[in-house]
This record gives sequence, C-alpha cells and structure tokens, in this order.
Amino acid sequence: MLMLGFEGFMGLLKIVLMALAAFGLFDAAIRREDAFRAAGKQNKVFWLIILGIALVVSYLFTILSILPIAGAVASIVYLVDVRPAVKALTGGNRGGWGRGKGRGGSSSDGPYGPYNGGR
Repeated sequence: MLMLGFEGFMGLLKIVLMALAAFGLFDAAIRREDAFRAAGKQNKVFWLIILGIALVVSYLFTILSILPIAGAVASIVYLVDVRPAVKALTGGNRGGWGRGKGRGGSSSDGPYGPYNGGR
C-alpha cells in the first residue's frame, strides 16, 4: 500500500515537471527574439531547445534520474529569471499577441484612450 502511494506521488510529480517545462516552452515560443537579447538572457532559440529537451526528458525518464532534475532546474530558471526580464522589456505583451501592440501607453490609459480623472 505504501509503495502504491509513493508511485502515485512520483507520477504526480512527473506531471507537474512536464507541465512546468511545457508552460516555459510555450511562453518562450510566444516572446519576441529581440527581447531575449536586450535582457541579456541568451537567445530565444537557446531557451526553446533547453525547454524542449526538458519536456522530453521529463516524459521519458523517471524522476529519480539526474536528467529530469536538470530539466526541472532549467524550467525553474526560465520561469524565475528569464521570463520576468523578457516580460518587463516587452511591457508584458506576449510577442505581438497582447492587447495594444505597438502602443506606448501610460498606466492611466483606459481601453478607449487616456483617463483624465473625470474632467
């Protein structure tokens, strides 16, 4: 019974690591290439390859081997370090899919233009 619970936990952990790598891969795919270079965080192709390998490795190997652990570390580094830096440079929009592409607005802009405080 105890071993069945351990296997269930390890399966759940494997799914979580795969989801982490898949989210990082999707997020890196929709970001702009020049934002990676401007942030000084390698380049987009590098992160796509690393996160793709992390996803495949976390699917193929057991969680107790070193490769899924390295993939998890790479995914966490992307999500904690690279993603916020790239997102800050692009103003939070997702490489052209976000609302207001190309507009440089202020924090007081509403959906129909600047908000003037009721004047």
